[in-house]
Amino acid sequence: MTTATSNTHAISVNPFNGERIADYAYDTDLALEAAVAQGFSAFKQWRKTDVSERAALLIRLAAALRETSEDIARSISLEMGKPVKQARAEVEKSAGLCEWYAEYGPAMLAPEPARVDNGEAHIHYRPSGMILAIMPWNFPVWQILRGAVPALLAGNTFLLKPAPGVMGTTYLVKQAVLKAGFPAGAFGVINVGTPAVATLIADPRVVAVTVTGSVRAGAAIAELAGKQVKKCVLELGGSDPFIVLNDASLDEAVKAAVAGRYQNTGQVCAAAKRLIIEEGVLDAFTAKFVAATRALVVGNPLDDATYIGPMARFDLRDELDKQVQDSLSEGATLLLGGEKMAGNGNFYAPTILGNVTPEMTAFRQELFGPVAAITVARDADHAVELANDSDFGLSATIFTADAERAKQMTAELETGGVFINGYSASDPRVAFGGVKKSGYGRELSHFGLREFCNVQTVWTDRT
Repeated sequence: MTTATSNTHAISVNPFNGERIADYAYDTDLALEAAVAQGFSAFKQWRKTDVSERAALLIRLAAALRETSEDIARSISLEMGKPVKQARAEVEKSAGLCEWYAEYGPAMLAPEPARVDNGEAHIHYRPSGMILAIMPWNFPVWQILRGAVPALLAGNTFLLKPAPGVMGTTYLVKQAVLKAGFPAGAFGVINVGTPAVATLIADPRVVAVTVTGSVRAGAAIAELAGKQVKKCVLELGGSDPFIVLNDASLDEAVKAAVAGRYQNTGQVCAAAKRLIIEEGVLDAFTAKFVAATRALVVGNPLDDATYIGPMARFDLRDELDKQVQDSLSEGATLLLGGEKMAGNGNFYAPTILGNVTPEMTAFRQELFGPVAAITVARDADHAVELANDSDFGLSATIFTADAERAKQMTAELETGGVFINGYSASDPRVAFGGVKKSGYGRELSHFGLREFCNVQTVWTDRT
């Protein structure tokens, strides 16, 4: 159970055994004001540092993360239940993110010449100011740093409000940032309740907001930011389609479907949630997928053998179970799992629902946990139609031996990303984000680096 159950504290509870880990008192008004003031003041100097200096600090941050990798990974596992092997991989991926931006980011921020009829024009990427970040618990290191690293490299400062249940992990990340040598205030952490967010967004020292979370939270924050005419980047989850066509390699498709659906105990926005299988391979794929899922090891997240740990929050497990039971009552077939697991831990059995149709809960709603929904498609065109029949549009997967047909299908899919013969992933080299209710704006690559830049035109001697 990773949640805050107090109006005055962020409370961290181990979802494996229900034990209380720590209480973190919310910042006082004075402490919050000091954090905002420090971030605003730091920006005035940080923006003047050369981009090469900022890049050098990112290299040091990568080293600091690796030096404390075991401590950070253990904290992740204890606070939100991620299997420790996956937690270590998250820390390493975050270190790699720092190094990639340090190597390639400075060139992306260099002035670009523009062709004009008279005079000389350049496009400059200037820092904007202090960015407020409201981040979730499911990737408590990667999610923070994929927003913070490009913002800091661009010369902005970063004010983070993390999810309440992962404060311990967040403070370890902050320690790594300070150890790397970033100036005080460049990366700030605040521990506040929801009401303080509106005050922060209204503060003129905050210039923009980045949010990863639920549709409801994102819509509320976007409304607050809109009233202040402040930019938002929203990453709000998804119900990603995973299409398998008749000519696909089923062994490869099953392997990718298991990883794409069940990593991080299924608590991933860009997870393979709706498996859309062409009818010619439906039975064969389903048999292989059920067998592979049944073989997954469920258990203590601190055990290296564990692939599926406890869900992070008890309320989310209850919600997931209701979605499963509603889908079964609507006509879905239970192929595996379908229940809360006995004991103190917040476990939900790896679950597969078959015969899921578009009007069912499992198709219409996001399943944020270890539950897969299988839907049959008549052909490739029907698969695309089913994939697009969603309020979400984060990413999609296509498995087929026909690369050209897959590329043609990508033009029809209403998603921010499409992965051919591989499951969805976020990577610093490519843009990440969605359409429809999955949000707007992009993280990562040069798009994420420039999201919070003032794109300034400088035109000289326009006669």
